[in-house]
Amino acid sequence: MILQEWGYNVTGFVASLGLVGMAFALAAKDTAANLFGSIVVFSDKPFVIGDWVKINDNEGTVEDITIRSTMIRRFDQALITMPNSNLTSSSITNFSRMQKRQIKMTVGLTYSTTAQQMQKITEDIRNYLASNDKIDQEVIHIYFHDLEASSLGIFCYFFTKATNWGEYMQAREEVNFEIMKIVEQNGTHFAYPTQTIFLEKNHI
Repeated sequence: MILQEWGYNVTGFVASLGLVGMAFALAAKDTAANLFGSIVVFSDKPFVIGDWVKINDNEGTVEDITIRSTMIRRFDQALITMPNSNLTSSSITNFSRMQKRQIKMTVGLTYSTTAQQMQKITEDIRNYLASNDKIDQEVIHIYFHDLEASSLGIFCYFFTKATNWGEYMQAREEVNFEIMKIVEQNGTHFAYPTQTIFLEKNHI
């Protein structure tokens, strides 16, 4: 207004300031989004450096967290730099914060297995897991649950105390070996997909 009173035409100057302001606003948009994302990371703490996480399709170990981005080292050793702005709209799975780890499987036995054998096998598996100090005792479900097309299915659902991948796999291997021994000791066999074909003779 003062410049106009002095006789200067400020219309073009004001318009150019508006354009410059718009340009700065657009340029700062991503920076502001990344800054907001970093505030979410530092305040909510969905993960910290060293955690094993999965963010969308990216899975690995968090290597560094900065104001602008988060760096994840994948298991094939590739380094992913993810803008923090993406984190506000992404699902984050933090495997390092698991308290226990699930094992869910079906043990299929042949149809030659008797009811007494099935009952004994389910009891033996249940008792073994109850005595295994590597297995979480809060949830152990072992049931003969299904008459499948080519097998009698024993449903097994339980958790290991170990969450570390290597320790979890070791505990799972021990359980698998023990189940094989239990099946062998009870005189039956694991099933595999089979098909029986009956041929009818035509009598002339």
